[in-house]
Amino acid sequence: MSRLSNALAFGLSASAVAACLIALGPTPSAEAVPATIPLTIKNSSGRAEPVYVYNLGTLLATGQQGWADANGGFHPWPVGGNPPVPAPDASIAGPATGQTKTIRMPKFSGRVYFSIGQKITFKLTPGGLVQPAVQNPSDPNRNILFNWSEYTLNDAGLWINSTQVDMFSAPYAVGVKAADGTVRNTGRLRPGGYGAVFSRLRSAGWGGLIQNRSDGTPLRALSPGHGIEAGGIPSGVMNDYIQRVWSKYSSSTLTVTPFANQPNTKYYGRVSGSVMNFTNGSGAVVTSFQKPDSDSVFGCYKLLDAPNDAVRGPISRTLCAGFNRSTLLTNPNQPDANGADFYRDSVTNHYSRIIHEQMADGKAYGFAFDDVGAHESLVHDGNPQEAYMTLEPFN
Repeated sequence: MSRLSNALAFGLSASAVAACLIALGPTPSAEAVPATIPLTIKNSSGRAEPVYVYNLGTLLATGQQGWADANGGFHPWPVGGNPPVPAPDASIAGPATGQTKTIRMPKFSGRVYFSIGQKITFKLTPGGLVQPAVQNPSDPNRNILFNWSEYTLNDAGLWINSTQVDMFSAPYAVGVKAADGTVRNTGRLRPGGYGAVFSRLRSAGWGGLIQNRSDGTPLRALSPGHGIEAGGIPSGVMNDYIQRVWSKYSSSTLTVTPFANQPNTKYYGRVSGSVMNFTNGSGAVVTSFQKPDSDSVFGCYKLLDAPNDAVRGPISRTLCAGFNRSTLLTNPNQPDANGADFYRDSVTNHYSRIIHEQMADGKAYGFAFDDVGAHESLVHDGNPQEAYMTLEPFN
């Protein structure tokens, strides 16, 4: 999964969906998944302000980008302008606190946004929808409390996540009901977890990621890559760890086994100067990486680009996970499957560490490839009967 905010289509990447398919085995035929399924939104936030919901994405049948109304009807975006022009109002009135509302999800690769108190400003360029980018102080959504879930609904079922890849903000959980009536949930914080994320970021020296309202109330914490962009943390915050990794594998070998279901597919990394070369079992170089900077590590892009191919992308995903979790020095065989080994170095992705610690099930999308080893906050069902989104208390 490349940086989610920069994905060509909304929602889960092909690699993330493929990983789920591999793990879950055969899926039902297309007839098992109807054209739309219900999404029930429950407002347990305890806040009195109005809630607005948006279902935005790509209609998989046609590749068109647009929005869905409350009944799941698709509306393509009109042509945008330069400078960007306001998008049509795609908002759906959400439930009041203590209430629920059910809308329909079409076969989208998309996002369900929600905002509290104010509508989100969306604009259109000739290339499509402009996403909120609150790391930019002039973004019109900078002082709006909002968040989103990503999902893909297709003939193979529903994947829906709780994501913190871009920011940690208004708390919510997601779920899916299977044909036998069982419900799987993820994304719920531990009691007190919302406030603990902000306080522990400050204690770790990463309080610069937090964006507050004028009265000091936290709106969100930016992910560290966006935090670097906004000047909230130093651009070289991971440099010491990166340098130690490069030094270690100048004289030893890093073994990457990127596919859990293909244990004999291995690649071997050695550093020469500023480059880490990976060879296959025959000794042929299959791909190489320049020594990354902190932003490349946090975003799993640029010098750690991960195309949806069979070799470089899977190796890069593994490296990205190892850097963010700080397991590359303690385990020369990656990925490290033991969550107890994660974030143990003093130089690590403290944002992801803290969010994982505060999740009730320990699952989160603290960075783009948190699905390496299945540590991500994602639920899937091949024959979904209903999806759920719960706006959680701010405590």
